Amino acid sequence: MWKAVEIDNWIAGRKSSLEDVRTAVTDIIDRVQKNGDTALRELSRHVKLTEIAVSDEEREAAYDDVDTKIVESLVEAEARIERFHELQRPRDLWLEEIEPGIVLGIKTTPLQRIGIYVPGGRAPYPSSALMCAVPARVAGVKEICACSPPPIKPITLVALDIAGVTEIYQSGGAQAIAAMALGTETIRPVQKIVGPGNVYVTMAKMLLREKVEIDFPAGPSEIAIIADRSADPSIVAADILAQAEHDPNAACILITTDKTLAEKVGQQISAMVKKAERKDIIQKALENSGFAVVSTLDEAIVASDSIAPEHLSIQVSDPLPVVTRIQNAGAIFVGRYSAVACGDYAVGTNHVLPTAGYAKIYSGLDVQHFCKTSSVEIINQQGLETIGDIVETIADAEGLSAHAESVRIRRKNC
Repeated sequence: MWKAVEIDNWIAGRKSSLEDVRTAVTDIIDRVQKNGDTALRELSRHVKLTEIAVSDEEREAAYDDVDTKIVESLVEAEARIERFHELQRPRDLWLEEIEPGIVLGIKTTPLQRIGIYVPGGRAPYPSSALMCAVPARVAGVKEICACSPPPIKPITLVALDIAGVTEIYQSGGAQAIAAMALGTETIRPVQKIVGPGNVYVTMAKMLLREKVEIDFPAGPSEIAIIADRSADPSIVAADILAQAEHDPNAACILITTDKTLAEKVGQQISAMVKKAERKDIIQKALENSGFAVVSTLDEAIVASDSIAPEHLSIQVSDPLPVVTRIQNAGAIFVGRYSAVACGDYAVGTNHVLPTAGYAKIYSGLDVQHFCKTSSVEIINQQGLETIGDIVETIADAEGLSAHAESVRIRRKNC
Protein backbone atom coordinates (compact mmCIF):
# COMPACT_ATOMS: atom_id res chain seq x y z
CA MET A 1 0.00 0.00 0.00
CA TRP A 2 2.77 2.47 0.95
CA LYS A 3 5.38 2.37 -1.78
CA ALA A 4 8.23 4.22 -3.42
CA VAL A 5 7.17 6.19 -6.50
CA GLU A 6 8.87 7.91 -9.41
CA ILE A 7 8.08 11.62 -9.39
CA ASP A 8 7.51 11.83 -13.17
CA ASN A 9 5.12 8.88 -13.13
CA TRP A 10 3.22 10.35 -10.19
CA ILE A 11 2.77 13.62 -12.07
CA ALA A 12 1.61 11.82 -15.22
CA GLY A 13 -1.03 10.00 -13.20
CA ARG A 14 -2.51 13.25 -11.95
CA LYS A 15 -2.95 14.57 -15.50
CA SER A 16 -4.36 11.40 -17.05
CA SER A 17 -7.27 11.15 -14.62
CA LEU A 18 -8.75 14.33 -16.14
CA GLU A 19 -8.39 13.22 -19.75
CA ASP A 20 -10.06 9.92 -18.98
CA VAL A 21 -13.44 11.63 -18.50
CA ARG A 22 -13.32 14.14 -21.39
CA THR A 23 -15.77 12.26 -23.64
CA ALA A 24 -18.30 11.60 -20.87
CA VAL A 25 -18.24 15.22 -19.76
CA THR A 26 -18.65 16.49 -23.32
CA ASP A 27 -21.80 14.37 -23.64
CA ILE A 28 -23.20 15.76 -20.38
CA ILE A 29 -22.59 19.34 -21.48
CA ASP A 30 -24.39 18.68 -24.77
CA ARG A 31 -27.40 17.23 -22.96
CA VAL A 32 -27.70 20.24 -20.66
CA GLN A 33 -27.33 22.65 -23.57
CA LYS A 34 -30.14 20.89 -25.49
CA ASN A 35 -32.53 19.93 -22.68
CA GLY A 36 -31.89 22.34 -19.78
CA ASP A 37 -33.73 21.47 -16.57
CA THR A 38 -34.89 18.14 -18.02
CA ALA A 39 -31.27 17.06 -18.40
CA LEU A 40 -30.50 18.11 -14.82
CA ARG A 41 -33.36 15.94 -13.55
CA GLU A 42 -32.39 12.97 -15.73
CA LEU A 43 -28.75 13.19 -14.69
CA SER A 44 -29.63 13.26 -10.99
CA ARG A 45 -29.13 9.52 -10.67
CA HIS A 46 -29.37 8.97 -6.92
CA VAL A 47 -32.26 11.30 -6.16
CA LYS A 48 -35.55 11.91 -7.94
CA LEU A 49 -35.24 15.65 -8.41
CA THR A 50 -38.47 17.66 -8.40
CA GLU A 51 -37.52 21.22 -7.46
CA ILE A 52 -34.11 22.39 -8.62
CA ALA A 53 -34.15 25.68 -6.71
CA VAL A 54 -33.93 25.67 -2.91
CA SER A 55 -36.54 27.92 -1.30
CA ASP A 56 -35.99 30.44 1.49
CA GLU A 57 -38.16 28.26 3.72
CA GLU A 58 -35.84 25.28 3.16
CA ARG A 59 -32.87 27.45 4.10
CA GLU A 60 -34.47 28.51 7.35
CA ALA A 61 -35.60 24.99 8.19
CA ALA A 62 -32.05 23.68 7.75
CA TYR A 63 -30.95 25.48 10.93
CA ASP A 64 -33.29 23.25 12.94
CA ASP A 65 -31.39 20.17 11.75
CA VAL A 66 -27.88 21.39 12.57
CA ASP A 67 -26.41 21.34 16.06
CA THR A 68 -26.01 24.80 17.59
CA LYS A 69 -22.29 24.26 18.19
CA ILE A 70 -21.79 23.48 14.51
CA VAL A 71 -23.65 26.62 13.49
CA GLU A 72 -21.53 28.68 15.87
CA SER A 73 -18.36 27.11 14.48
CA LEU A 74 -19.44 27.93 10.93
CA VAL A 75 -20.15 31.52 11.93
CA GLU A 76 -16.71 31.81 13.54
CA ALA A 77 -15.01 30.24 10.53
CA GLU A 78 -16.85 32.64 8.22
CA ALA A 79 -15.63 35.60 10.27
CA ARG A 80 -12.01 34.40 10.07
CA ILE A 81 -12.24 33.82 6.32
CA GLU A 82 -13.80 37.26 5.86
CA ARG A 83 -11.09 38.91 7.98
CA PHE A 84 -8.29 37.43 5.87
CA HIS A 85 -9.97 38.22 2.57
CA GLU A 86 -10.77 41.80 3.59
CA LEU A 87 -6.99 42.35 3.58
CA GLN A 88 -7.01 41.50 -0.14
CA ARG A 89 -9.75 43.90 -1.19
CA PRO A 90 -8.43 46.44 -3.69
CA ARG A 91 -9.38 50.10 -3.74
CA ASP A 92 -12.37 50.86 -5.97
CA LEU A 93 -10.35 53.56 -7.70
CA TRP A 94 -6.83 54.84 -7.33
CA LEU A 95 -5.33 57.75 -9.27
CA GLU A 96 -1.79 59.08 -9.26
CA GLU A 97 -0.17 61.97 -11.09
CA ILE A 98 2.69 60.26 -12.88
CA GLU A 99 4.05 63.53 -14.26
CA PRO A 100 2.61 67.03 -14.68
CA GLY A 101 -0.58 66.81 -16.69
CA ILE A 102 -0.84 63.01 -16.71
CA VAL A 103 -2.90 61.16 -14.10
CA LEU A 104 -3.13 57.39 -14.33
CA GLY A 105 -4.98 54.85 -12.25
CA ILE A 106 -6.98 51.67 -11.93
CA LYS A 107 -10.74 51.27 -11.44
CA THR A 108 -11.73 47.94 -9.90
CA THR A 109 -15.23 46.59 -10.52
CA PRO A 110 -16.69 43.42 -8.99
CA LEU A 111 -18.32 40.83 -11.21
CA GLN A 112 -22.10 41.02 -11.04
CA ARG A 113 -23.05 37.34 -11.05
CA ILE A 114 -20.92 34.32 -10.20
CA GLY A 115 -21.54 30.64 -9.57
CA ILE A 116 -19.96 28.45 -6.93
CA TYR A 117 -19.80 24.68 -6.89
CA VAL A 118 -19.95 22.93 -3.53
CA PRO A 119 -19.10 19.21 -3.61
CA GLY A 120 -21.36 16.88 -1.71
CA GLY A 121 -21.35 13.42 -3.23
CA ARG A 122 -19.29 11.54 -0.64
CA ALA A 123 -19.53 14.06 2.20
CA PRO A 124 -21.00 17.51 2.82
CA TYR A 125 -18.54 20.36 2.40
CA PRO A 126 -19.91 23.42 4.20
CA SER A 127 -16.33 24.70 4.42
CA SER A 128 -16.16 24.94 0.62
CA ALA A 129 -19.37 26.95 0.64
CA LEU A 130 -17.70 29.49 2.91
CA MET A 131 -14.42 29.50 0.99
CA CYS A 132 -16.10 30.21 -2.34
CA ALA A 133 -18.80 32.65 -1.31
CA VAL A 134 -17.06 34.83 1.28
CA PRO A 135 -14.34 36.28 -0.99
CA ALA A 136 -16.98 36.92 -3.66
CA ARG A 137 -19.09 38.82 -1.16
CA VAL A 138 -16.05 40.76 0.09
CA ALA A 139 -15.28 41.70 -3.51
CA GLY A 140 -18.79 43.14 -3.88
CA VAL A 141 -20.47 40.53 -6.08
CA LYS A 142 -24.23 41.07 -5.93
CA GLU A 143 -25.50 37.71 -7.19
CA ILE A 144 -23.90 34.51 -5.90
CA CYS A 145 -25.58 31.30 -7.00
CA ALA A 146 -24.51 27.91 -5.70
CA CYS A 147 -24.95 24.38 -7.02
CA SER A 148 -24.45 21.25 -4.94
CA PRO A 149 -25.46 17.59 -5.46
CA PRO A 150 -28.95 16.69 -4.22
CA PRO A 151 -30.15 16.23 -1.63
CA ILE A 152 -28.16 19.14 -0.22
CA LYS A 153 -27.36 18.44 3.42
CA PRO A 154 -28.75 20.88 6.02
CA ILE A 155 -25.21 21.75 7.19
CA THR A 156 -24.32 22.88 3.64
CA LEU A 157 -27.51 24.93 3.36
CA VAL A 158 -26.68 26.64 6.65
CA ALA A 159 -23.14 27.42 5.49
CA LEU A 160 -24.40 28.83 2.19
CA ASP A 161 -26.84 31.02 4.08
CA ILE A 162 -24.18 32.25 6.51
CA ALA A 163 -21.89 33.02 3.57
CA GLY A 164 -24.51 35.24 1.92
CA VAL A 165 -25.30 33.14 -1.15
CA THR A 166 -28.32 34.57 -3.00
CA GLU A 167 -29.49 31.45 -4.90
CA ILE A 168 -29.08 27.74 -4.20
CA TYR A 169 -29.72 24.94 -6.70
CA GLN A 170 -29.81 21.18 -6.32
CA SER A 171 -27.53 19.98 -9.06
CA GLY A 172 -24.15 18.29 -8.95
CA GLY A 173 -21.39 17.05 -11.21
CA ALA A 174 -20.55 18.23 -14.70
CA GLN A 175 -24.22 19.02 -15.36
CA ALA A 176 -24.21 21.67 -12.64
CA ILE A 177 -21.21 23.38 -14.21
CA ALA A 178 -22.91 23.27 -17.60
CA ALA A 179 -26.10 24.73 -16.13
CA MET A 180 -24.29 27.68 -14.57
CA ALA A 181 -22.25 28.29 -17.72
CA LEU A 182 -24.98 27.89 -20.33
CA GLY A 183 -28.17 28.54 -18.35
CA THR A 184 -31.37 26.50 -18.09
CA GLU A 185 -35.00 27.36 -17.52
CA THR A 186 -34.27 27.70 -13.78
CA ILE A 187 -30.62 28.71 -13.56
CA ARG A 188 -29.45 31.91 -15.24
CA PRO A 189 -25.90 31.94 -16.67
CA VAL A 190 -23.08 33.37 -14.59
CA GLN A 191 -19.92 35.25 -15.48
CA LYS A 192 -17.55 32.98 -13.59
CA ILE A 193 -17.62 29.59 -11.86
CA VAL A 194 -15.43 28.74 -8.89
CA GLY A 195 -15.06 25.83 -6.52
CA PRO A 196 -13.52 22.38 -6.20
CA GLY A 197 -14.95 19.12 -7.45
CA ASN A 198 -14.18 15.68 -8.80
CA VAL A 199 -12.58 15.01 -12.18
CA TYR A 200 -15.93 15.41 -13.97
CA VAL A 201 -16.53 18.83 -12.43
CA THR A 202 -12.98 19.93 -13.16
CA MET A 203 -13.09 18.79 -16.79
CA ALA A 204 -16.47 20.52 -17.29
CA LYS A 205 -15.01 23.79 -16.05
CA MET A 206 -12.07 23.45 -18.43
CA LEU A 207 -14.26 22.59 -21.43
CA LEU A 208 -16.67 25.48 -20.83
CA ARG A 209 -14.08 28.26 -20.62
CA GLU A 210 -15.25 29.69 -23.94
CA LYS A 211 -18.65 30.32 -22.36
CA VAL A 212 -17.71 31.30 -18.82
CA GLU A 213 -14.60 32.22 -16.88
CA ILE A 214 -13.42 29.81 -14.19
CA ASP A 215 -11.05 30.05 -11.27
CA PHE A 216 -8.70 27.19 -12.21
CA PRO A 217 -8.72 23.39 -12.35
CA ALA A 218 -9.51 22.35 -8.78
CA GLY A 219 -9.97 18.61 -8.77
CA PRO A 220 -9.36 15.74 -6.35
CA SER A 221 -7.26 16.75 -3.36
CA GLU A 222 -3.51 16.23 -3.13
CA ILE A 223 -0.63 16.89 -0.78
CA ALA A 224 3.14 16.83 -1.05
CA ILE A 225 5.22 16.75 2.12
CA ILE A 226 8.88 17.73 2.25
CA ALA A 227 10.38 16.18 5.37
CA ASP A 228 13.73 15.35 6.91
CA ARG A 229 14.65 13.13 9.83
CA SER A 230 13.31 15.72 12.30
CA ALA A 231 9.72 15.12 11.16
CA ASP A 232 7.31 13.17 13.32
CA PRO A 233 6.17 10.05 11.38
CA SER A 234 2.75 10.06 13.03
CA ILE A 235 2.11 13.69 12.02
CA VAL A 236 3.22 13.05 8.43
CA ALA A 237 0.98 9.98 8.26
CA ALA A 238 -1.95 11.90 9.74
CA ASP A 239 -1.62 14.63 7.09
CA ILE A 240 -1.53 12.00 4.35
CA LEU A 241 -4.67 10.28 5.61
CA ALA A 242 -6.43 13.63 6.00
CA GLN A 243 -6.08 14.27 2.27
CA ALA A 244 -6.62 10.67 1.23
CA GLU A 245 -10.05 10.53 2.87
CA HIS A 246 -11.42 13.18 0.48
CA ASP A 247 -11.70 11.09 -2.66
CA PRO A 248 -10.48 7.80 -4.18
CA ASN A 249 -8.68 9.95 -6.76
CA ALA A 250 -6.86 11.99 -4.10
CA ALA A 251 -3.09 11.61 -4.10
CA CYS A 252 -0.34 12.09 -1.52
CA ILE A 253 3.43 12.06 -1.84
CA LEU A 254 6.19 12.28 0.74
CA ILE A 255 9.50 13.67 -0.47
CA THR A 256 12.12 12.96 2.14
CA THR A 257 15.86 12.90 2.66
CA ASP A 258 15.48 10.09 5.18
CA LYS A 259 14.51 6.59 4.01
CA THR A 260 13.93 5.53 7.60
CA LEU A 261 11.29 8.25 7.97
CA ALA A 262 9.50 6.97 4.88
CA GLU A 263 9.40 3.47 6.36
CA LYS A 264 8.11 4.73 9.71
CA VAL A 265 5.42 6.79 7.98
CA GLY A 266 4.31 3.65 6.16
CA GLN A 267 4.01 1.79 9.44
CA GLN A 268 1.94 4.63 10.92
CA ILE A 269 -0.32 4.71 7.89
CA SER A 270 -0.99 0.98 8.14
CA ALA A 271 -1.97 1.34 11.78
CA MET A 272 -4.10 4.45 11.26
CA VAL A 273 -6.01 3.12 8.25
CA LYS A 274 -7.40 0.26 10.31
CA LYS A 275 -9.17 2.75 12.57
CA ALA A 276 -10.23 5.24 9.87
CA GLU A 277 -13.94 5.84 9.31
CA ARG A 278 -13.46 6.37 5.55
CA LYS A 279 -11.19 3.37 5.20
CA ASP A 280 -12.31 2.30 1.72
CA ILE A 281 -11.77 5.75 0.22
CA ILE A 282 -8.39 6.12 1.91
CA GLN A 283 -7.14 2.76 0.66
CA LYS A 284 -8.03 3.63 -2.93
CA ALA A 285 -6.37 7.04 -2.62
CA LEU A 286 -3.24 5.44 -1.22
CA GLU A 287 -2.92 3.52 -4.48
CA ASN A 288 -2.22 6.92 -6.06
CA SER A 289 0.25 7.80 -3.31
CA GLY A 290 3.73 6.99 -2.06
CA PHE A 291 7.14 8.38 -1.19
CA ALA A 292 10.32 9.47 -2.95
CA VAL A 293 13.69 9.47 -1.21
CA VAL A 294 16.11 12.20 -2.34
CA SER A 295 19.68 13.00 -1.33
CA THR A 296 19.27 16.64 -0.30
CA LEU A 297 16.64 19.25 0.46
CA ASP A 298 17.69 20.99 -2.75
CA GLU A 299 16.53 17.91 -4.65
CA ALA A 300 13.32 17.85 -2.59
CA ILE A 301 12.55 21.45 -3.54
CA VAL A 302 13.10 20.73 -7.24
CA ALA A 303 10.89 17.65 -7.02
CA SER A 304 8.13 19.54 -5.23
CA ASP A 305 8.20 22.38 -7.75
CA SER A 306 7.88 19.90 -10.60
CA ILE A 307 4.76 18.50 -8.92
CA ALA A 308 3.31 21.94 -8.05
CA PRO A 309 1.05 20.42 -5.38
CA GLU A 310 -2.26 21.76 -4.18
CA HIS A 311 -1.04 21.55 -0.57
CA LEU A 312 2.62 21.55 0.40
CA SER A 313 3.61 20.70 3.96
CA ILE A 314 7.17 21.51 4.97
CA GLN A 315 8.33 19.54 7.99
CA VAL A 316 12.09 20.04 8.26
CA SER A 317 14.36 21.31 11.02
CA ASP A 318 14.95 24.70 9.32
CA PRO A 319 11.85 25.37 7.20
CA LEU A 320 12.03 29.05 6.21
CA PRO A 321 14.90 28.67 3.72
CA VAL A 322 12.83 25.97 2.03
CA VAL A 323 9.73 28.19 1.99
CA THR A 324 11.60 31.05 0.32
CA ARG A 325 12.81 28.79 -2.49
CA ILE A 326 9.50 27.08 -3.29
CA GLN A 327 7.95 28.46 -6.47
CA ASN A 328 4.97 26.22 -7.20
CA ALA A 329 2.36 25.36 -4.57
CA GLY A 330 -1.29 26.18 -3.97
CA ALA A 331 -0.82 26.66 -0.22
CA ILE A 332 2.22 26.11 1.98
CA PHE A 333 1.98 24.80 5.54
CA VAL A 334 5.10 25.29 7.63
CA GLY A 335 6.08 23.24 10.66
CA ARG A 336 4.61 20.41 12.68
CA TYR A 337 1.67 22.42 14.06
CA SER A 338 0.48 23.75 10.70
CA ALA A 339 -2.01 21.03 9.83
CA VAL A 340 -3.54 21.37 6.38
CA ALA A 341 -6.89 20.90 8.09
CA CYS A 342 -6.43 24.31 9.73
CA GLY A 343 -6.36 25.86 6.28
CA ASP A 344 -9.37 23.80 5.30
CA TYR A 345 -11.55 25.24 8.01
CA ALA A 346 -10.61 27.97 10.41
CA VAL A 347 -7.33 29.83 10.00
CA GLY A 348 -8.88 32.11 7.36
CA THR A 349 -6.89 31.37 4.21
CA ASN A 350 -8.71 29.84 1.26
CA HIS A 351 -8.75 26.10 0.64
CA VAL A 352 -9.92 26.29 -2.98
CA LEU A 353 -6.60 25.68 -4.72
CA PRO A 354 -5.27 24.54 -8.10
CA THR A 355 -4.53 20.82 -8.41
CA ALA A 356 -2.86 18.45 -10.88
CA GLY A 357 0.17 20.69 -11.32
CA TYR A 358 -1.80 23.82 -12.17
CA ALA A 359 -0.22 25.67 -9.23
CA LYS A 360 2.59 26.34 -11.73
CA ILE A 361 0.38 28.92 -13.42
CA TYR A 362 -2.58 29.64 -11.11
CA SER A 363 -3.02 31.10 -7.63
CA GLY A 364 -5.56 29.93 -5.07
CA LEU A 365 -8.98 31.53 -4.81
CA ASP A 366 -8.97 35.10 -3.51
CA VAL A 367 -10.86 38.38 -3.78
CA GLN A 368 -9.17 39.31 -7.06
CA HIS A 369 -10.83 36.35 -8.75
CA PHE A 370 -14.14 38.18 -8.45
CA CYS A 371 -12.98 41.54 -9.78
CA LYS A 372 -12.01 43.05 -13.09
CA THR A 373 -10.01 46.19 -13.65
CA SER A 374 -10.03 49.12 -16.07
CA SER A 375 -7.14 51.50 -16.53
CA VAL A 376 -7.96 55.20 -16.17
CA GLU A 377 -6.12 57.96 -18.07
CA ILE A 378 -6.61 61.67 -17.37
CA ILE A 379 -4.46 63.89 -19.61
CA ASN A 380 -4.55 67.70 -19.71
CA GLN A 381 -3.00 70.08 -22.24
CA GLN A 382 0.41 70.03 -20.57
CA GLY A 383 0.42 66.25 -20.45
CA LEU A 384 -0.54 65.96 -24.11
CA GLU A 385 2.33 68.22 -25.08
CA THR A 386 4.70 66.06 -23.05
CA ILE A 387 3.88 62.83 -24.93
CA GLY A 388 2.39 64.18 -28.17
CA ASP A 389 5.53 63.87 -30.28
CA ILE A 390 6.09 60.29 -29.09
CA VAL A 391 2.53 59.27 -29.98
CA GLU A 392 2.57 60.92 -33.40
CA THR A 393 5.97 59.50 -34.32
CA ILE A 394 5.12 55.90 -33.42
CA ALA A 395 1.63 56.12 -35.00
CA ASP A 396 3.09 57.44 -38.26
CA ALA A 397 5.74 54.69 -38.17
CA GLU A 398 2.98 52.09 -37.94
CA GLY A 399 1.15 53.67 -40.84
CA LEU A 400 -1.82 54.61 -38.65
CA SER A 401 -2.14 58.22 -39.69
CA ALA A 402 -5.58 58.68 -38.16
CA HIS A 403 -4.11 57.81 -34.77
CA ALA A 404 -1.46 60.48 -35.21
CA GLU A 405 -4.02 62.98 -36.43
CA SER A 406 -6.27 62.41 -33.38
CA VAL A 407 -3.41 63.76 -31.26
CA ARG A 408 -2.18 66.36 -33.74
CA ILE A 409 -5.60 68.02 -34.04
CA ARG A 410 -5.86 68.39 -30.30
CA ARG A 411 -2.46 70.05 -30.12
CA LYS A 412 -3.29 72.43 -32.94
CA ASN A 413 -6.63 73.44 -31.38
CA CYS A 414 -5.24 74.06 -27.92
